[in-house]
Amino acid sequence: MRRRIRPKLPQNFTTYNQIYAFSNNAGPPNWSSLIQTHISQGSPKQALLIYNQIRTQGIYILGLVPQILKACSSLCFLNYGKAVHGESIKSGVYSDLLIGTSMVDTYAKCRKIIDAQKVFDEMPERNVVTWNAMIGGYLKNGDIGSASLLFDKMSERNSVTWIEMIDGFAKCGDIVSARQFFDCVPMELKNLVTWTVMVDGYSSNGDMEAAKEVFELMPKRNFFAWSSMISGYCKKGDVKNAEAIFERIPVRNLVNWNSMISGYVQNGLSREALKAFVKMKAEGFKPDEVTIVSVLSACAQLGLMDFGREIHHMIVNKHVNCNLFVISALVDMYAKCGDLNNARLIFEGMMQRNTACWNAMISGFAVHGQCKEALELFARMERSNEKPDTITFLSVLSACGHGGFVDEGIEILSKMEKYGVATNIKHYGCLVDLLGRAGRLKEAYDLIKTMPMEPNDTVWGAILGACRTHLDMEMAEEVVKEINTLSSSTGSSQNPHYVVLSNIYAASERWEKAERLRVMMVNEGLEKTPGRSSFMPSGS
Repeated sequence: MRRRIRPKLPQNFTTYNQIYAFSNNAGPPNWSSLIQTHISQGSPKQALLIYNQIRTQGIYILGLVPQILKACSSLCFLNYGKAVHGESIKSGVYSDLLIGTSMVDTYAKCRKIIDAQKVFDEMPERNVVTWNAMIGGYLKNGDIGSASLLFDKMSERNSVTWIEMIDGFAKCGDIVSARQFFDCVPMELKNLVTWTVMVDGYSSNGDMEAAKEVFELMPKRNFFAWSSMISGYCKKGDVKNAEAIFERIPVRNLVNWNSMISGYVQNGLSREALKAFVKMKAEGFKPDEVTIVSVLSACAQLGLMDFGREIHHMIVNKHVNCNLFVISALVDMYAKCGDLNNARLIFEGMMQRNTACWNAMISGFAVHGQCKEALELFARMERSNEKPDTITFLSVLSACGHGGFVDEGIEILSKMEKYGVATNIKHYGCLVDLLGRAGRLKEAYDLIKTMPMEPNDTVWGAILGACRTHLDMEMAEEVVKEINTLSSSTGSSQNPHYVVLSNIYAASERWEKAERLRVMMVNEGLEKTPGRSSFMPSGS
């Protein structure tokens, strides 16, 4: 008897009976309808749970396979998809056009393009959907050459074919070729989606002039086109034009509001974001998880913990979809607002954590002086399956700086190569500052000299500040010489560094050198920026 392959779900999946139950007298369920409903509602995991249940009962329904493969591709559950693939082979339906096409799509979306190509080549029959799936797979994997060859071989193309090419080339950064495909689309196939994808292509690549040109030519516009323009302007920092587009929308939906609110947050305009949120609610829109993440980020930026708590209560009372991003935003809000107890309570209660969540908690500890806790949490992160990124290392190095953990800081910087994370000027700046605070000025200077990038004013300022703290005139003079050499090649002035050096001379009572340096600054037209007070006397 031939043994059937039963797909295995990933660990930590809820059992089927916990998410679905039906009474004994309700009759057998319509499995296909149930699975399709879950997929259409954005719940592919539940769809896989149901499929796993019916397979354990020995039921095999051919029509379910494409739906299950769709769920696998949306979740990137490749092993599960391979098991379904194996089932179709053993069941003798491998040559089915719909199943073959779904399998090509699944492998392509899971970035297994060689497997997708193998299935595609072995299919006895293909239709335009099959060709589109293969082209889309090539483009998603950045292989624009193979996608173009396949496109040229197609005997029949539909609107999706052209959309795949335009969107694929735009996402690969080849916006010129994307526009060429757009201009070649037959008029009968150039629909609203085609126009929208071209607008989004320009806006995603930062060419807002071209995006606006195509946008204004659109015969009609959908909500995505409006939102794409808003997001594009906000990414460029042009909030004024984003607001102008937002005001032109004839009938706004939640996606449009989310684009504007998140755009404000991206540009540090958190108060405007919260005002927009209040106005959005007043107009009767119910916030979703995207709205909540942006608003919590605004609260975190402003330190408005009371407002953040209100949002937390809203999440609970309004049954907002509490996904990983929402929970991470809650951790970040509480951590940045100084409520580390609540932040940690939420953090420890998470079944799954992403890098952003670890970063929020580590950064929260670092900023609020709990440096040892930040390092301990980083060690936990290393033991977990989550890989630290550039922000993680910046937060941990900052914690080392606040806590004076010099040796730990040196070790952490060395770990970046192990994790494949590129060091940047900020990481080196943190370590220079750390070494400088500890009085290890020679090591700090040597680190600057061996950095793989040119030091900036912040790095030089950190070591000069340390020279001032430790009254190390020799090192300060050496640093200023180095700065002078660099500034002469770039033609820039180093006024702040001259001031620091002058202050170091004065602090060590070397008045003649301090005065000489001040005279030199005056002769070169460099003026000390006067200090200012924000205090306003009463009656002024």
